[in-house]
Amino acid sequence: MASGNSAATRYDGIAPTRRHWDRIPRLSSVCCTAEKFLAERPFERGPWLAVAFAGGIAAWFALPGPWQWAALLATGGALVLAMLAIPRDNRFPHAVAAVLGLALMVAAGCVVVWTKSALVGAAPLERPMIASVTGRIADREVQPAQDRVRLVLDARVEGVAHAVRLRVNLPMEHDDPGLAEGATVRLRARLMPPAPPMLPGGYDFAASAWFRGLAATGSVLGKAQVLVPSRGGNVWRAWQHSLATHVRARLPGAAGGLAATFASGDRGGIPNADQEAMRDAGLTHLLSISGLHVSAVIAAAYLVLIRLLALSPWLALRVRLPLAAAGGAALAGIFYTLLTGAEVPTVRSCIGAVLVLGALAMGRDPLSMRLVAAAAVFVMLFWPEAVAGPSFQLSFAAVIAIVALHSSAPVKAFLARRDERWLRRVARETAMLLLTGVVIELSLMPIGLFHFHRAGFYGALANVVAIPLTTFVSMPLIALALFLDLAHAGAPAWWLTGKSLDLLLGIAHLVARQPGAVSLLPTMGRGAFLLFAAGGLWLGLWSGRVRMLGLVPVAIGAATLALTAPPDLLVTGDGRNVAIPAAGDTLLVLREGRSDYTRDNLREMAGVEGELVSLERWPGARCSPDFCSLALRRGGRTWRLLMTRGQDRVDTLELAAACERADIVVADRWLPQACRPRWIKADRDMLARTGGLAINLAPPKVTSVAERQGRHGWERLGKPPPRHPSANPGATGAVASEAASRKSVENGAAPDAPPVPQ
Repeated sequence: MASGNSAATRYDGIAPTRRHWDRIPRLSSVCCTAEKFLAERPFERGPWLAVAFAGGIAAWFALPGPWQWAALLATGGALVLAMLAIPRDNRFPHAVAAVLGLALMVAAGCVVVWTKSALVGAAPLERPMIASVTGRIADREVQPAQDRVRLVLDARVEGVAHAVRLRVNLPMEHDDPGLAEGATVRLRARLMPPAPPMLPGGYDFAASAWFRGLAATGSVLGKAQVLVPSRGGNVWRAWQHSLATHVRARLPGAAGGLAATFASGDRGGIPNADQEAMRDAGLTHLLSISGLHVSAVIAAAYLVLIRLLALSPWLALRVRLPLAAAGGAALAGIFYTLLTGAEVPTVRSCIGAVLVLGALAMGRDPLSMRLVAAAAVFVMLFWPEAVAGPSFQLSFAAVIAIVALHSSAPVKAFLARRDERWLRRVARETAMLLLTGVVIELSLMPIGLFHFHRAGFYGALANVVAIPLTTFVSMPLIALALFLDLAHAGAPAWWLTGKSLDLLLGIAHLVARQPGAVSLLPTMGRGAFLLFAAGGLWLGLWSGRVRMLGLVPVAIGAATLALTAPPDLLVTGDGRNVAIPAAGDTLLVLREGRSDYTRDNLREMAGVEGELVSLERWPGARCSPDFCSLALRRGGRTWRLLMTRGQDRVDTLELAAACERADIVVADRWLPQACRPRWIKADRDMLARTGGLAINLAPPKVTSVAERQGRHGWERLGKPPPRHPSANPGATGAVASEAASRKSVENGAAPDAPPVPQ
């Protein structure tokens, strides 16, 4: 008893479990501040659990392999146990609950995506091949704008021991009515494993294919033979294809492709030029069935139903009309979601819209971050891989920006109803629409820069016209035309629809042609992107003045991005394409090539919008049919580059002498050990392990595709090819390349050319 009284006296009545906080005054002060902050925001804490869930998924993608994933789970488990060990009567209940909840959600996100990867992932083919394929058509997509039909097959491939899922392109001229979903076919195809990023920071199709279960993609050679006719496939897909075909038949051309997209989600009829114009004008979101389209369908269904139900006095007296109309509108939204393919943005939008309807029916505030968080968690539970993709990030960033803006006190005061003339009310709402567009563009800009390396500046203005045009004119006209087609009287409505969509395309092309409409920037690093994401979430999810603290990481991210210099040298993973930014917004290339995909990747990664110039036409380079050499002045010194272009054989001694005079050698074949440049030998042997390269010369630094990946199931880099396991031990960060010809060396294609003018 004496001891207990002594302890009580010594600690002035503070429970023994709290002693350690008082021994660390600064920690206690920080914890008290955090506790007070969390206690004052009970309704703003919930959405951060969804952020933590997304963080666990993102960490799984970012961490290289199973050991790191297990360490993340162990850390989360340790934090959970530590928080559970703290007594419930502690001084910081809200802070403890926050740490507990965040740790649980991070671990849950990692477990969900790891499990999904293990369940659906399909190992890619080991090598490219031309093979006979026999299988069942799982999906069929007609793409008239590309003059092809895209088939997804569950098939057996000649020379492959197990069944695989393939996606192949069939020319329209070889299409057959029997090639329907559910049919069993035999064909011959050129198949390729899903490609990794061409360059560091590029699009990773291999990861996307892994979660779709695709082991290879390719093209059909010749005609496909139908072995067993279809006995009925996916009903929703059949309706989608039938609706898209009907719309394109009633409204040909680019307008018909857009109308088919709005009606069924089928984008195959939109020409590439129009898609690029929509992208550059900031209107690409209109081509993806998501929030705008689903909201328009649900809102229209709600208004029509509540008006029709109100016509019956008997129903109006006995049924809650808003609840009944909300139920019918929800069914309409679900039907539209299934009809348009149930893609992730559509599902997300449908869930959000249904939750909004539920809130309206119960008299709750429909603009709530909790509803957004609930929709996000639902999507991430079933499609966790979407977190790493631009679609998920863009759609939720836009929704968060809209909800945060319209929930803020200044905006609520600005939009409050008041006694005023209609002209002032329209002006106020138009100004708010423009401000909303600007805020959305600012919130989406870092995501667009990170994934697509481009930013648009007129998108807000274009959307002020395009969104109302699509929502209130084009989509209602499409619905009216389809309804009138039941009586074969839809021609006038289709004509009006075509005019409205032509206007939309005209706006896109007009905006895209303006100077400065789109700017390309070098690849944004993950650190800068995380700063933008953290700042944006802080700005969006908190309220009051404290949200302004989110501007700090945003400003740091912007400064980091502004200081990011483009790489001095880009090398694709096959070693065939080399790009060097030069003066005057010019990009020097080793091979001009015919692939738009390759040219676009090189431009985007280099952040260069200007002309592509072949090295053989550049006065600072020396080229022969087999070699190109160039000297670059960077960081106070001259760097000498040697690049192979031909396939002829050269004398080993002469090749070795040429390599010794070069700092960097790039080739698309294997080079012998005798070729030892001063720094990097980027030939096929090393490129097979590293993938594409981005090389900076001041200061010297090499970034590879492999180091930005890890040991996920779809990643095949980092493994030496079986036919040439040795690498150049004298080249730092070396990459393998092939030999060039004797004639090239004799013709003077040695790396002694003058530097590229800067």
